[in-house]
Amino acid sequence: MLTNVLMISLLAVLAPLAADQLGRWMIFPTAVLEIGSGILVGPGVLGLVHIDGTVHGLANFGLAMLFFLAGYELDLAGLRGPPVSRALLSWLLSLLAGVAVGALLAVLIGGGAATALALGLLLATTALGMLLPLLRDAGQLDTPLGTSVVAVGAVGEFVPIVAVTLLFSGGRPGHATLLLLCFTVVAAGAVALATRRPPAPVPRLLGATLGTSAQFAVRLTLLVLVGMVWLALDLHLDIVLGAFAAGMVIRQVLTSISDREAEVIESKLEGIGFGFLIPFFFVATGMRINVSALVGSATAIALMVLAVLALLVVRAVPVGLTFRGMLPPRQLRVLSLYASTTLPLVVVISRGALDNGWLDEASADALVAAAMISVLVYPLVALRLTPSQVRPPGDDGSR
Repeated sequence: MLTNVLMISLLAVLAPLAADQLGRWMIFPTAVLEIGSGILVGPGVLGLVHIDGTVHGLANFGLAMLFFLAGYELDLAGLRGPPVSRALLSWLLSLLAGVAVGALLAVLIGGGAATALALGLLLATTALGMLLPLLRDAGQLDTPLGTSVVAVGAVGEFVPIVAVTLLFSGGRPGHATLLLLCFTVVAAGAVALATRRPPAPVPRLLGATLGTSAQFAVRLTLLVLVGMVWLALDLHLDIVLGAFAAGMVIRQVLTSISDREAEVIESKLEGIGFGFLIPFFFVATGMRINVSALVGSATAIALMVLAVLALLVVRAVPVGLTFRGMLPPRQLRVLSLYASTTLPLVVVISRGALDNGWLDEASADALVAAAMISVLVYPLVALRLTPSQVRPPGDDGSR
């Protein structure tokens, strides 16, 4: 049991080391290397590591932590105005285009209407949680370009999370909608309660225990995360919905303390997530990919290539149209490339479609591989195209 955990922990350490060395030539996101290493050591290739109960549990917690941090990054107060309205319009156009393209891809792989819907939703997603670190490191987060990317990414991640719940409702969309409304009421109530001034001991303990064994902030965060995930699962909703809502709640809770203390707590949460749990999700995702089935299927390979192009067309074109006039042409192209970057929700949707019998294993793996390519290629091209005025001082774009 611990052997598998040990091996994945080793891969989690090697991934950033490899990313650092490969960074001399091009940017390699750590998540892509973690999935790649999972493919290599997993049952499909070397067979050194297997997904047992412990790895499965840690991977699920990693998935929850990934979307918790994405929800935490979502600033509700800042999500208003033209960027958000344009982002919503672009997503609706992307969904329509995605379903149309999904219908064509469904014909290729022999799927039906449900397959087309799953593919359409999958193609209309954007990985905000993976773009934020890139924007922060590139000094773009507080620029008009960064604001637009955050708006597009927030809509492209949050709205599909809600849609996933309805998509995988088991043929009972009305029942799922009712349960979703119940969850929304509870989550909205929790966010509203968190925005109110808490009792005096709460903010005091949040700050006073940062360096002690009590770690009240971390314990409170994990309680909210587990509680919201439990509620989502108990209502037969998706785990990512509960985790995302928990992140939004905790963000509001931490507004009661100083910015410095909130940054320390955020660093601790990112340490738990990116330092421990999230690598288990990405490595396990790679371990589930059946390389022989993927490589041995000409249809799956064709689907992978077409999906890479479809992700670009379905997201880039609507974003380019709706944000025209708001950003200079070059920044508009950068925004479109960022919008086409996705991965975590592709894993969730493709696995859900596989479990429901809408996709075969090779097709699901091909879609995950296409998303990996989008994370590897589109942000890199976007960074190369980024105008010098929105780069941090001293960065000439040669990295």
